[in-house]
Amino acid sequence: MERLGTGIGWRPEIADAVERMPGIDWVEAVAENVCPGHLPDSLIRLRERGVTVIPHGVSLGLGGADRPDGGRLTALAERVEALGAPLVTEHIAFVRAGGPLTASPLLEAGHLLPVPRTRDALDVLCENIRIAQDALPVPLAVENIAALLAWPGEEMTEGQFLYELADRTGVRLLIDVANLHTNHVNRGEDPAKALAELPVEAIAYVHVAGGVERDGVWHDTHAHPVPASVLAILTDLASRVSPPGVLLERDDNFPEPAALERELEAIQGALTKGWARSAASRVPSREAAPTPETTTASARPTPPTSPAAPQSSDCTRQRLALAQTALLSALVAGTPVPDGFDRIRLGVQARALGVKRADVVAKVAPELPLILGESYRPAFLAYAHSHPMTGGYRRDALDFAGQLLLSGGPEDAGARRELREWWLERSGPAPRSTRPAVRLARATRRVLLRR
Repeated sequence: MERLGTGIGWRPEIADAVERMPGIDWVEAVAENVCPGHLPDSLIRLRERGVTVIPHGVSLGLGGADRPDGGRLTALAERVEALGAPLVTEHIAFVRAGGPLTASPLLEAGHLLPVPRTRDALDVLCENIRIAQDALPVPLAVENIAALLAWPGEEMTEGQFLYELADRTGVRLLIDVANLHTNHVNRGEDPAKALAELPVEAIAYVHVAGGVERDGVWHDTHAHPVPASVLAILTDLASRVSPPGVLLERDDNFPEPAALERELEAIQGALTKGWARSAASRVPSREAAPTPETTTASARPTPPTSPAAPQSSDCTRQRLALAQTALLSALVAGTPVPDGFDRIRLGVQARALGVKRADVVAKVAPELPLILGESYRPAFLAYAHSHPMTGGYRRDALDFAGQLLLSGGPEDAGARRELREWWLERSGPAPRSTRPAVRLARATRRVLLRR
């Protein structure tokens, strides 16, 4: 497997800093934020210097009940080709539910939600991954996710689930050690046990990120420094195998470049500590210790037995669809909590989804917080409580603005006028500023103003 080395998540906010950062062998870019025909200049320069760029998808929903959307797969393949990437990554998660399988409205989570570790879910996931592998021009790696809640009636541990997934599909794994820590705090799962059960030889690379604990719940924010507990899991992983690549993720609240460089140094220190631990445990005294590149996977317990890899049936997909739709509807539409779920934890997740929606909409439509001022967040959260997201975040921004105008808001007449103009500009099949009548009116106004 190709060795990647040390990497960092490329984001527009830190693009200049990433270009100047020493010791960066590769970067990862969110696939949906990259336009194949108009690559950011920063990514072009990095590629010209020989820095590998890997697209990281967030919207396929490979763990969902539906088969992967062909259009999304084509778009992801185009980004792979545009970036010249040797690998592409996605998540073991579902991001939408409902639709034809359940004869109900399609709901979007706007977030990566956990797949139940059951035979049904595994069968569906394996088939979805095979479909994706066939459509993509390079190998696929899938990432374990962080979760605030657990599904009732799970049949496998995370390590067993990932082992069978890799064994049945040949897919590579992107192991996020911060997510293992999140699941330890939120779900009581032992990271060491998960690592012991993993097929570590299938690891494509590793994510490291920070978060924060509030009221006994760990939030995987990617906006805080990497804690010592996450670095300890990385050390444990490095004592078992030398991962081909390790990457620091940061998505918000970006610190000074020097702080990011110190985090990268701490990550390298955790890796070195793990390799030294491996050498001390495997090499007799007076013999040369192996280099990290020669470290091999430690012995693992026998994987759980399972029936021969079946194709998922329509009945299997429908059972999974009904379960995922019930959960997502409870999270975003206020329907009853499905049996077996922790109501308090589900409430925490629902509130987190609402806050995330407000934050992301503010990023994709920054004019809205400017127009509405301090009333933006309470107004959006009130809207989100009764209006589930059914499209992407840009559609969500338009729907919010339209609903606010229909309800007579905002109270300030000037803000209402600005919001109406903003909504009209973006809600038609083409921007109003490009329509002939609007262009003529604006040109006439400019001529009159010159007189």
